[in-house]
Amino acid sequence: MAKREETMVILAYVAVCILWGSTYLAIRIGVSDFPPALFAGIRFLIAGALVLIYAYSRGYKFPDNFTDVRRQAIVGLFLLLGGNGLVVWAEQWVYSGATALLLAIVPLFNAILEWFLPTGPRIGLKGWFGLLLGFFGVALLVFTGSETRIIDVPGGIVLLLAAFSWSLGSVYSKTFKASGTMVGNIGLQMLAGGIGLTIVGLLLGEASNIHLTSKGLGALAYLIIFGSILGYSSYIYLLQKWPASKAGTYAYVNPVVGVILGAVILGEPVSPNVFISAIIILSGVLLVQLSKTSRSLEHPSSEKLVSNKGGGNK
Repeated sequence: MAKREETMVILAYVAVCILWGSTYLAIRIGVSDFPPALFAGIRFLIAGALVLIYAYSRGYKFPDNFTDVRRQAIVGLFLLLGGNGLVVWAEQWVYSGATALLLAIVPLFNAILEWFLPTGPRIGLKGWFGLLLGFFGVALLVFTGSETRIIDVPGGIVLLLAAFSWSLGSVYSKTFKASGTMVGNIGLQMLAGGIGLTIVGLLLGEASNIHLTSKGLGALAYLIIFGSILGYSSYIYLLQKWPASKAGTYAYVNPVVGVILGAVILGEPVSPNVFISAIIILSGVLLVQLSKTSRSLEHPSSEKLVSNKGGGNK
């Protein structure tokens, strides 16, 4: 039985690495035929509704007061309206591989924002060096990528804002003790993000630009089923079996998967500078994570620090 459980855990980890790494490609395909805000909004409306129905049918506990519902909605708006919404918008012209790589800096923004929490983790000299190294890698990717049209400066700025919004939502979620189960809360976050994105899309007049194609609908279905439901479910299962710090290492694998899939399936160019930038960015992220060891004694279990640690695409 233990052997079977161990196999299931490994399969869940592989699923998170591959499925969440592939979402950048699916987004890039989807927005070529579908207006961005409504594409993301419909995705999370459907995924959120399905997750909430599942949670209700299984008898999972939901937040027991309006304040907690509001907090989960705010988290969802930061993560999905701000984080994922800006990613989808940028991928109209930024290659999926470059997007996946740049979003790997989310843990760096997390570390900066957590510094301002009275009980948040602290990073040492090695971590500050990692921050500088990571952002240097981002600058290298953006400015050299502009020459090969892999990414441009406006696209880089939009994706940095997306990463920052995702980090705001992640760190904000650490400032309160959530009632209800993780599954129910994720469903509420998805639903709130989906509503916000759909409203933005309608206000921007995207409804008149919807052209249903098999390619666009296929990308949407993939993101709902594999990116949102199966990806999140695998990650939730993984968090129950592994320390969050270990489960969170998927964030180092996603960019590699994203770059490879973009190159193989869409023929996206991969220059030597992309590989150099990848090494620099991921090295910086690793240094920051290894440095986050000193924390206040009154801080709750460190296992809660990375439940929303990954990139803003999921």
